[in-house]
Amino acid sequence: MTYKIAVLPGDGIGSEIMAEAVKVLYALRDDFGLKIECEHALVGGAGYDAFGTPLPEPTLKLVKQADAVLLGAVGGYKWESLDIALRPEKGLLGLRSGLGLFANLRPAILYPQLAAASSLKPEIVAGLNIMIVRELTGDIYFGQPRGIRTLENGERQGFNTMVYKESEIERIGRVAFDSAMKRGKRVCSVDKANVLECTELWREVMTRIARDYPAVTLSHMYVDNAAMQLVRAPKQFDVMVTGNMFGDILSDCAAMLTGSIGMLPSASLDAQGKGMYEPIHGSAPDIAGRNIANPLATILSVAMMLRYTLEAPDMADRVEAAVNRALDDGYRTGDIHTAGMKKVSTSAMGDAVVAALRAA
Repeated sequence: MTYKIAVLPGDGIGSEIMAEAVKVLYALRDDFGLKIECEHALVGGAGYDAFGTPLPEPTLKLVKQADAVLLGAVGGYKWESLDIALRPEKGLLGLRSGLGLFANLRPAILYPQLAAASSLKPEIVAGLNIMIVRELTGDIYFGQPRGIRTLENGERQGFNTMVYKESEIERIGRVAFDSAMKRGKRVCSVDKANVLECTELWREVMTRIARDYPAVTLSHMYVDNAAMQLVRAPKQFDVMVTGNMFGDILSDCAAMLTGSIGMLPSASLDAQGKGMYEPIHGSAPDIAGRNIANPLATILSVAMMLRYTLEAPDMADRVEAAVNRALDDGYRTGDIHTAGMKKVSTSAMGDAVVAALRAA
């Protein structure tokens, strides 16, 4: 079977980091027999510039036909003045909802070579390996009603709705518990049940699900405490499961524990395991076009795609080992560079990974 991959570079540094990820994919195809074909399409600000919408119809058609989606990043200063419905981020939300990508898996792993690049002491983060499971198609980002209205006194008021159905909580909960069964058998459910009824229901449903997984230990934590614990004692966590907004914030916090947000991949999956794979960082328009961005998060997203959707775990292992080898050899982009290492460009880091892949 030949897998069809929709490649969506997006905006900012998206095209630069995507070029290196595709370079790795083609090395797997040419040297190791991975059967793939890639087709590029526009999304985000690039989609708006070409089609007047951040999620053009040809792009939506392609991603629905594809076996997997590889995304760069969207957004930038250029489009901030647009109506909110036309901004690049709406293309990303449209992809998630249009493909039913409800489960976002965000691993936070500290590579031992980067312990010195973490903002925390090495003894706090050494051996860090957390899986953050974030619900992706509900919560305050999608809840209705929402908008900006004018009150009777003429003052404007912005409003959004945090909402979750039991079924939505249960399906993301089971993803988290299933993940924990393959790891350390511990789930920490993060909520704000002391003040938000929506997350009071969240806690109730998670507690009920836990009865079906007697081998897994469930704990609960308020989101403010979870943020503090991530920087106090992050290795206490195995799998963290939370809603859309809390997961968005906590996963970026966890990113800095690993040395750089440029190191973290992610997978967004539907109920059948079809996924969209992307680095968790943004489009970084301030460094776009300078060939200095870190492509490793995007390359590691390729590894997640191979493991979760393309059912090629051996290929995923090869990619992850090649990243490890490139780091062992001292290659560093600017965001993870430390004294004595080889500071390299985006493309040179991609070349280093490909070279390590072929050498193995």
